[in-house]
Amino acid sequence: MRYRTLGGGSGPTVSALCLGTLPFGTSVDEATSFALLDRFAEAGGTFVDTADNYACWVPGGTGDESELLLGRWLRSRGARDRTVLATKVGARPDPSRGPEWPANLEGLGEKTVRAGIDGSLRRLGTDRVDLYYAHVEDRDVPLEETVGAFAGLVQDGTVGVLGLSNHATWRLAEARRIAAAQGLPGFRAVQQRHTYLRPRFGADSGLQRETDEELLDYAAAHEDLTLLGYSTLMHGAYARPEQPLLERYDHPGSVARLRVVREVAAEAGATVNQVVLAWLMGGRVPVVPVLGVSSLTQLDEALAAVDLRLDAAQRARLDTV
Repeated sequence: MRYRTLGGGSGPTVSALCLGTLPFGTSVDEATSFALLDRFAEAGGTFVDTADNYACWVPGGTGDESELLLGRWLRSRGARDRTVLATKVGARPDPSRGPEWPANLEGLGEKTVRAGIDGSLRRLGTDRVDLYYAHVEDRDVPLEETVGAFAGLVQDGTVGVLGLSNHATWRLAEARRIAAAQGLPGFRAVQQRHTYLRPRFGADSGLQRETDEELLDYAAAHEDLTLLGYSTLMHGAYARPEQPLLERYDHPGSVARLRVVREVAAEAGATVNQVVLAWLMGGRVPVVPVLGVSSLTQLDEALAAVDLRLDAAQRARLDTV
């Protein structure tokens, strides 16, 4: 495993890969989830990601499941002190806003943020979260209110580093400007959808935000900001060519990029998944991939990407296709 510092020089040291636990406790059962967490830790993985709404969209799901399962694993393994723990607030269903998710997202008002951390700490069985994200944009709440609420959690000692997920780059920049102007702790991590294939221009990704050139340029200019990517392996689409691409990636540009990434994988004696992860981790703006896996075979393949080094010519081909 390799390691890096989260949020610039003052954040915690984290593994170069982060294990996402979105399906743990719902579509991935407890025994398998524990086995995945164990294997990740055995390989030197220290960085684990969840949210307070995973996975509320699964039939019978409430959004508590992933955090509760992770809390049970942390207690049973005595692993809290060696685990960098990330969770999120803002996308949990609020029944008072209607019966349908995601139309009834709880949002990012101050009361919601404070109630959210209390719930997450209780479910996770800890008194502190190392990285806390504003999960989805909420333009109905003044950004100053959200910035102040998150900063207050750092000042209270219940949160370490602050992050945003699924936010436009200009909102990230403005939130950081507001915090700096008021002398408050600001957002030093951003987690967006990010993979080797690029979406069609103008494609609708719903609540999700894609990493784009604007965000990459902004991150490159701010060393105190860590970029994380989710859905990096496109739910297995790289590994299973017969699986249709999501509509927003199904365009002629993807045909060319898939051809090149497969050529590089063959040259490197690696899988396409491993090349994608190595490309993300070793780019101009190094990315922490958040792994979405449901089997030990998938996890072991991803872990091996840490040792894959793309040479300059291979990276140039991948970057310029």
